[in-house]
Amino acid sequence: LLTTYLLLLSGYEFVPFSSMEAVIENSKKGYYLALHQTQGTIKNDQPNWEPWVLFFLRTMKQQKERLEIKIEREQMLKAKLPELSLKILELVKSRGRITISEVVTLTNANRNTIKKHLEQLVTENHLEKNGIRKGVWYSIK
Repeated sequence: LLTTYLLLLSGYEFVPFSSMEAVIENSKKGYYLALHQTQGTIKNDQPNWEPWVLFFLRTMKQQKERLEIKIEREQMLKAKLPELSLKILELVKSRGRITISEVVTLTNANRNTIKKHLEQLVTENHLEKNGIRKGVWYSIK
């Protein structure tokens, strides 16, 4: 949360959220070990904060590396997708899900062209098709 706030203060207009919870979850053993080691000294005159601080910094580094990969993937995706497909992905990300009719209304593109782009986005695992017939809607995979 603090990181997101600092990025927004620094002028970033869009800050994708990425939880550190998953990184901590993947290193539970290290988390509890660092916590236990630090808690064991907390009542001392000079508590040993080093295990906790090192764990936290390593976790931040892992998170940074994960975000770099995520950003790199997104940039590669943008470089190779047609403009309409990018627009559709942006709409789905901002709305959570979308129907063909909504895409037609929001983009003013031809319905059949939209269907082809959606089909391609599903085939390439960017989107997931949900429902059947007239109840079909799309979400991020």
